[in-house]
Amino acid sequence: MNQDLLGVLVMFGLALGLALPLGRFLANVFRGDKNALDFLAPVERGIFRLSGIDANREMTWQQHLVALLTINLVWFVLAMAVLCTQGVLPLNPDHNPSMSPDLAFNTAISFLVNCNLQHYSGESGLSYLSQIVVITFLQFVSAATGIAAAVVIFNALQARTTDKLGNFYNYFLKSLTRLLLPLSLVIALILAFNGTPMTMAGKQELVTLQGDSVAVSRGPVAAMVAIKELGTNGGGFYGANSAHPLENPNFVTNVVENVALTLIPLAMIFALGFYLKRKRLAWMIFGVMTVGFVALLAPTIYYEMHGNPAISQMGINQSLGALEGKEMRFGAAASAYWSITNTVISCGSINSMHDSFMPLSGLCQMLGMMTNAFYGGCGVGLLNFFAYLIIAVFIAGLMVGRTPEFLGKKIEAREMKIAVIVTLLHPLLILAGTAMTAHLYAGNPTEYAGWLANPGYHGFSEMLYEFTSASANNGSGFEGLGDNTPWWNISTGVVLLLSRFLPIIGPVAIAGLLARKKVVPESAGTLPADTATFGVMVLAVIVIIAALAFFPALALGPIAEHFSLY
Repeated sequence: MNQDLLGVLVMFGLALGLALPLGRFLANVFRGDKNALDFLAPVERGIFRLSGIDANREMTWQQHLVALLTINLVWFVLAMAVLCTQGVLPLNPDHNPSMSPDLAFNTAISFLVNCNLQHYSGESGLSYLSQIVVITFLQFVSAATGIAAAVVIFNALQARTTDKLGNFYNYFLKSLTRLLLPLSLVIALILAFNGTPMTMAGKQELVTLQGDSVAVSRGPVAAMVAIKELGTNGGGFYGANSAHPLENPNFVTNVVENVALTLIPLAMIFALGFYLKRKRLAWMIFGVMTVGFVALLAPTIYYEMHGNPAISQMGINQSLGALEGKEMRFGAAASAYWSITNTVISCGSINSMHDSFMPLSGLCQMLGMMTNAFYGGCGVGLLNFFAYLIIAVFIAGLMVGRTPEFLGKKIEAREMKIAVIVTLLHPLLILAGTAMTAHLYAGNPTEYAGWLANPGYHGFSEMLYEFTSASANNGSGFEGLGDNTPWWNISTGVVLLLSRFLPIIGPVAIAGLLARKKVVPESAGTLPADTATFGVMVLAVIVIIAALAFFPALALGPIAEHFSLY
């Protein structure tokens, strides 16, 4: 048990140790300072020249959003076209059929928005062409989109008055060339040398020790898994995701993949501090996020390492913890750690089945996505936190009777309204979607019998988890849910669109409005935003909003299920 916990500490320590220098490097890249990868500048200039883009043209926040939304629309059309016709396109050695329009709609949107909610089984649902041209491609560009949006906010928070916030395409391309591509290459090589397939050949016929003949799916797996983790995407090449022995062969790859999925979200926090030359602010944000992360991680590890009380009452020894749905290769603690890192970071990759976790562990997984502000995805984690930050500044200013200010810029009614709308959109999408789905199921349980393998408390949790995962751009699921139906594909697809782009538009708009305001010099009346006291205030705002919005729904699902075990 002590070794299991040591493994958890090693994974977090490695991620943090790598994130600090990476954060400094990213700040240099996006400020335009000299850095070790400047030899790629001619390649970047060549790409811009071919594209007809002037990367030196400064953009307003509105122009940034127009560029972001336009290129995402183009990618969506491309993804839909390929997914709906993959059955007749090349690079399909296993002869997987084309997707139905509703499933293609859900899949295209899901990977476009960095969620990767998979209503299909990876190896049997997609051709190699789709895995490369749609899935892997979107995993790169969706992560770069989030990082570019975060850098726009970094630029806006500088102590100056301007409406010019850099160039979106410049930030976007450098996110790919200086960060995602090089690191993905390193991770893919590690995976390939540890046994993850990297081939364009089809299924391989093997004979098991029992003498049975089986066909094992292969493909360009290592390259896809590398960006799946690094870009906080989460969609697996195989249906079992990183619980599959070819996608995650051993404990070394388990550590590498988990460090990869936490690396950029942590690095972006420190990049903010280096970019603005406000390291204390970055450490305050890191502290708040880490307190929230540990508060969700600790009970999850505890419950998974102590097993299921209902099974213990049957006289079955559970010294290794609650192993249902988990890999013996990794154990209960490492699986519990992965389940919380991927839900707070909105990655969605798994190395165990969340549907089999203890009820309160499932509650912690859902809370990680419901708060959606502890580390978060590539770039967008900071955008979500930024909305809570604005609310906390406004409330704190009212409490002390002073005009709310953040980094020398006044927080006024427009900024506050946008922050509140963005913050309340998340629970609205989750709870409204769950309520409509529960109403449909209760109204005709015979017609929708395929939805739930576990009607009752756990069945409600499965539906709640699905909409929580969609709204948080996470992608993991309680897989007792039959989700490949027109209702689930379309309803979660709509939630995915709204929950991805409105929380980007809102914070970027707030930052753009703040950038235009005059800088107010710090004085004795200035509310410092980089102190532990203010960090407690931000954490309180996050907890209160999440508790008020989600506790009634959680009481009907995982909390009720927890007490039913006793």
